[in-house]
Amino acid sequence: MVGRGELTDAAWQRIASLLPGVDGRGRPWRDHRQVINGVLWRLRTGAPWRDLPERYGPWQTVYERFARWETDGTWARLLERVQVRDDSVGAVEWTVSVDSTVSRAHQHAAGARKKGAPEGDELEDPARAAARQALGRSRGGPTTKVHLACDGRGLPLAVVVTPGNVNDSTVFDTVMGELRVPRTGAGRPRRRPDMVLADKAYSSPAIRQALRGRGIRTVIPERADRKANRRRRGRAGGRPPAFDRELYKARNVVERCFGRLKQFRAIATRFDKLADRYRAGVHLASLILWLREPTQGPLSDRT
Repeated sequence: MVGRGELTDAAWQRIASLLPGVDGRGRPWRDHRQVINGVLWRLRTGAPWRDLPERYGPWQTVYERFARWETDGTWARLLERVQVRDDSVGAVEWTVSVDSTVSRAHQHAAGARKKGAPEGDELEDPARAAARQALGRSRGGPTTKVHLACDGRGLPLAVVVTPGNVNDSTVFDTVMGELRVPRTGAGRPRRRPDMVLADKAYSSPAIRQALRGRGIRTVIPERADRKANRRRRGRAGGRPPAFDRELYKARNVVERCFGRLKQFRAIATRFDKLADRYRAGVHLASLILWLREPTQGPLSDRT
């Protein structure tokens, strides 16, 4: 019997063949499905790892598997595989919406150990250390920002995590750089969407020029201050950028995507001390959204 929030049989069949196998050394793996369901329980509830129900096995085992698969890239690789599979059958809609959302950081998210700090920098500045772990200060306390690019169905294609006080437009190039879906056969990964939709936070000449240079249609409203500046300059201000209001209405898919991701309480509120762990949780939550979409068959190592 599948419990609430656990992997369905259909979802498990899609990813089972992609998970690490036994290499013949050491003790055998505890059942992958049981462990993943344990990680999903913690992601959905936001509870401490130590409170993991016994049906998922020892909490140390579940946490260590989650951390290990974050380190070796397994979570990100699984997400990539489902993206590749959908793109190979033409299911991915390449009208991409970009936006960000802020998540409050719980007090337990602060105070990560200095392991991984720059060499010879044992007395690293606290603000710098917090920035390395994607924690930013705001009026409400420490926050983390999740920057997302999703397809026309509202499914995550690229995820970037930064401190909560980082400006959206400064991360746009990084988000677009993370947009990468490999081909099933020969050829380079697809990196160029047909169209990019974003709100006024991304309304800068540099962003528009970069997208235009790549042949990507841009649907971004112009900010009021830029409109006023253009009118003030008269003919020297140039023509207003093209903007299609009807197409812009489709941008709400990214807002709905954030709403679905934040159904996982460990995404809506950050409890992880390390930015890499929190990002791995976002990757896993994104994977679940993809697995909930209809598919035409199991994934394989060829996709």
